[in-house]
Amino acid sequence: MSEAISFDDFLKVDIRKGTVVKAEQFPEARKPAIKIWVDFGDEIGIKKSSAQITVHYNPDALIGKEVMAVVNFPPRQIGKFMSEILVLGVPDEAGEVVLIGPDQTVPNGARLF
Repeated sequence: MSEAISFDDFLKVDIRKGTVVKAEQFPEARKPAIKIWVDFGDEIGIKKSSAQITVHYNPDALIGKEVMAVVNFPPRQIGKFMSEILVLGVPDEAGEVVLIGPDQTVPNGARLF
């Protein structure tokens, strides 16, 4: 288990629900990845990310998928692509990423609490 944090520390991490609106292969990445664009609603808008999720997902199947992501990390350059968010997932038994999202429809931009 990790070191304990305060509730105020938790509040610093801005995790929001978004919907994937665009996805494409990222062949230039060092490890297999998919470029995704996620709509977080009017307040945040559409943000992009590079995600190493190619084992369980293909770009076409990701369109419309509801995901959770950290939206307040600074942008990070991944090759020629600027990743603006960290899409969240958990590892399956083989260590491959399975994306997490709500089990019911909620508005884009809804904050995790």
